[in-house]
Amino acid sequence: MRWLKDVSLSAGVAGFVAVLVGFTSSVAVVFAAAQALGATPAQTASWIWALGLAMGLCSLGLSLHYRQPVLVAWSTPGAALIAATQGVAMSDAIGAFLLCGALIALAGYSGLFERVMDRIPMAIAAALLAGVLARFGLDAVLATRSAPVLVLAMAAAYLAGKRWWPRYAVPGVLLAGVAVAAARGQLHLGDVQAGLAMPVWTSPTWSASTLLGIGVPLFVVTMASQNLPGVAAQRASGFRIPVSPVVGATGIATLLAAPFGGFTVNLAAITAAICMGPEAHEDPKRRYTASVMAGFFYLAMGLAGGTVAALLAAFPRELVVAVAGLALMGTIGGGLAAALKDEQHRDAATLTFLVTLSGLSMAGIGSAFWGVVAGGQALMATHRR
Repeated sequence: MRWLKDVSLSAGVAGFVAVLVGFTSSVAVVFAAAQALGATPAQTASWIWALGLAMGLCSLGLSLHYRQPVLVAWSTPGAALIAATQGVAMSDAIGAFLLCGALIALAGYSGLFERVMDRIPMAIAAALLAGVLARFGLDAVLATRSAPVLVLAMAAAYLAGKRWWPRYAVPGVLLAGVAVAAARGQLHLGDVQAGLAMPVWTSPTWSASTLLGIGVPLFVVTMASQNLPGVAAQRASGFRIPVSPVVGATGIATLLAAPFGGFTVNLAAITAAICMGPEAHEDPKRRYTASVMAGFFYLAMGLAGGTVAALLAAFPRELVVAVAGLALMGTIGGGLAAALKDEQHRDAATLTFLVTLSGLSMAGIGSAFWGVVAGGQALMATHRR
């Protein structure tokens, strides 16, 4: 198989880091969403099973098909929206998940979402990407306050790697972080227990209030806060992956996973950038193998369920934050360079970057969407055409 010839250690580590960061940074929100709907422990494990398989198969299949890095993730703002609900039956929520998946598939296969993305200038897309990722860089710096020895050791490993073995800088950072954390007793491996997750089917029921109160808002926040920056990340990294069939495929995956608890899968942005940067592979044509490897890790996460959850949770938060920030440094710099290169778009790009970085959230929609809105308004105000 061709991808076996293209894969490398750096791509494998990039895929692992992407899954590690995505999982540990938001799995608590997914658990909270399941609990808000009254999920049993078996149903909660089924959610992880369904999401892991949906994300893994989509990432694997789409990356191998297009030979470009396509990473799929669950909708973190969508999980937060579900977690904030009260008094909703699980079966009604499953009906809302199915509606959301159908709307995503319609927006993708109809070409409507791609036409919207084609209207966004590259400077705005690059500023959006830089704003989304810069938060992780800041978090890595701030993590020095709570774990200075760990974070500074990882930073030193990163600088040494960039100097002597740039292709393996991120693997070196991960190894250094694990070694320091283990030496300081910060790895909590005692809670890891082996076991496979089993799917639990929940037949959907249809409630107009739940469809309008969860299904439609879940679709809106997923498209605006996840798929929009996901496409922007691809384009800012130089990849022109077909938008319509890819987004449509995530909608179909959501439809298939929903009865088992797979509330929404969509394009990743932050973790995808880890797989699309030079740290994943020096050759852009071979970076797709990083998202392929991430797909395998997603599958393991879904099948092993609680075992993988406990294993990934064993890493200290500062290690995860630091490795994410250091792995994304090149992509953040590239995004800022592309955003500010064109003087005509510089003000709009700067505004997009600042609003996105701010973390502003209104009407349940995150700062990525409002950053694009602010940048678009600035462009219209300064360029009549």
